[in-house]
Amino acid sequence: MAMEKREVLVIGGNRYFGKRLIARLLAAGDRVTVLNRGSSPPPAGVVHLIADRDDEDALRAALGARTFDVVVDQVCYTPRQAAITRRVLAGRTGRYVMTSTVEVYADQDSVAPVREADVDPMDAAVDLELPWHEPEFLDAHYGEGKRQAEAVFVAEPVFPYVAVRVAHVLGGDDDFTGRLAHYADRIRTGEPITVPPVNRPATYIHVDEIADFLFWTVGQDFTGPVNAASHGTLTTRELCEAVAAAACGGAVVFQEASETDELSPFAFRRCYGMDNSRATQLGFAFGDVRQWLGQAVTETLGTVN
Repeated sequence: MAMEKREVLVIGGNRYFGKRLIARLLAAGDRVTVLNRGSSPPPAGVVHLIADRDDEDALRAALGARTFDVVVDQVCYTPRQAAITRRVLAGRTGRYVMTSTVEVYADQDSVAPVREADVDPMDAAVDLELPWHEPEFLDAHYGEGKRQAEAVFVAEPVFPYVAVRVAHVLGGDDDFTGRLAHYADRIRTGEPITVPPVNRPATYIHVDEIADFLFWTVGQDFTGPVNAASHGTLTTRELCEAVAAAACGGAVVFQEASETDELSPFAFRRCYGMDNSRATQLGFAFGDVRQWLGQAVTETLGTVN
């Protein structure tokens, strides 16, 4: 018996793992609508709606009378955006999946992998009056913005809600962050990589794996926060050694940072490891970071002969 097609709205997320999610939805036969500001065209085969998600009237107008089985929101960064989204989508969707982040755990001081219950969105104080519209403020409070956005949906639930707390994403030839390239450039030139005196490990996830996870989540019925991370943790040294081996050669040189020095990407003063047991128990099979790390570096940076 053929599976019934789902109506899926993807808000933003037209690049990196977002475009991979859209490709998976289309391949499964889902009817996909993509809503963004129109700065980049979505893939062929989707309905494209253009609106600024910060403009509530424009968002309502763009959606019209449409309803959806599932909404995947890739670009909800603030409690203001969450409040608008909750109002506009009330009664329009059977399930809402928000792409959240490991950064919601930034205030946790633990050397053990964090579990979802370590940050309960019900405990987050929501402040809609903070300058969330200012890019510098938002960038400096990225984790707090996501944490408060989660809190908005939990405080007054109007649809079943999931927050996918995503580990640091690696891989793909379209990684726009430049973080692995930063390491490669420094290793090639012999420049030191700045790390804290005690450099904590972190969990990671491959770009294809997080696309797989979000696609899987669309078809599930669990709710609440869920950690999405490959098995295993990496230190900055392991990550840099993989960059050196797969992409550029050369020796890895570290420089110990003071308390006020800016750290290199993926160098952490606290543990950024996430416990993925909830997702595993729900039925998703993660890979191991050490099995795909070399491939991810090669995808992003290429190889040097």
